[in-house]
Amino acid sequence: MSRDILVLGAGMVGVSAAWHLVQRGHRVTLLDRCQPGRETSFGNAGIIQHEAVRPYAFPRDLATLLRVLPNRQVDIRYRPSGLLDAAAPLFRYWQNSAPARYERLVPAYAALIGRALEAHRQMIAATNSQRLIRRQGYVKAFRTGRALAEESRQAETIRERFGVAYQALDGRALARLEPDLAPGLAGAIHWTQPWTATDPGGLVASYADHFQASGGTLVRASLQKLSRQGSGWQAQTDTGTLQAEQVVMAMGPWSAHWLARQGLSVPLFVKRGYHMHYGCRPGASLRHWVMDAEVGYLLAPMQAGIRLTTGAELTRQDAPPDHRQLVAAETVAGQFFPLGERLDNEPWMGGRPCTPDMKPVIGPAPGQHGLWLAFGHGHQGFTLGPVTGELLAQMMNGDTPAVDMSPYRANRF
Repeated sequence: MSRDILVLGAGMVGVSAAWHLVQRGHRVTLLDRCQPGRETSFGNAGIIQHEAVRPYAFPRDLATLLRVLPNRQVDIRYRPSGLLDAAAPLFRYWQNSAPARYERLVPAYAALIGRALEAHRQMIAATNSQRLIRRQGYVKAFRTGRALAEESRQAETIRERFGVAYQALDGRALARLEPDLAPGLAGAIHWTQPWTATDPGGLVASYADHFQASGGTLVRASLQKLSRQGSGWQAQTDTGTLQAEQVVMAMGPWSAHWLARQGLSVPLFVKRGYHMHYGCRPGASLRHWVMDAEVGYLLAPMQAGIRLTTGAELTRQDAPPDHRQLVAAETVAGQFFPLGERLDNEPWMGGRPCTPDMKPVIGPAPGQHGLWLAFGHGHQGFTLGPVTGELLAQMMNGDTPAVDMSPYRANRF
């Protein structure tokens, strides 16, 4: 039965949910203050990851904690106010990163990652977005033999357990693959199955264009109030009022704020990231997405230039930008690869919405009939958007989901 459905948030997750719902014959309105794909989905590394079956854990070893404590690293930085504001969920994140707990979380996380490529494949084919996609994997480069050996052991474990393919490269093989990287690197792990998008925001926009061509409605406005109205929902915006039988909350890091207005508490915290685009020095080229794994940044050859993405900054969602992490990454990256001049007027920044158990929230909102949730994907919103949209649409349509959805329920907290 066709329903009137309002999807809040036009990032990769919200657009994917709207797309799958309209394909099932529902009347769907997609609401966002920005054009589709212009917030967090715009600024990521653009990798549709197939190998990321193990989520990012909180570091628990003393050596890593002591390294991070001075707050000068490229891969992770923090602001004391941000740590205090998110102290409770961060503590639970640390607890869930203990080896035994963490291993119990991996299967549910891997169940989503394992379906991500196929979910994107379906949408890429339907939207004719192949021009934005490369199918050459990405490279994790290592400076020391010790770190490379450890990554190789982990890669082999992942291959044996989950069937993920990779190639181990020594220094010479890496130099042949990427001849303009700095000499003397120990080698790399080439994850061969992931796809990459040369314009991540453009891919989201392409999905959104097809959503509209399929009968969906896109409304650009700021949400002012969300409330129950009879048996349905009412959304007041700065341009008018929208009515719907059901609502999908896919507002990324802003979701916790809007759920709190409905009397629901979700322990969401933010890992901020920054990026900047660069040219190349004359004669140089970057052929693959390359992560400088031991330092903690990534270089991606995108349409807009070589995108440098930073690691994570633990801070408040509304905190002003602090570009020191990007500057530190830029300094190291210029020695790792011959970067040219900056191409953007200002660095981009965005917040990754994270949960203490590293799994997204997907499914009905407890005690709020007709309200559905899809957020909290951490580092993998770009990868997991289409599979989240597919599974959520199956649930909302009354079908049996292709994956057991109980691990992602909101009341698990």
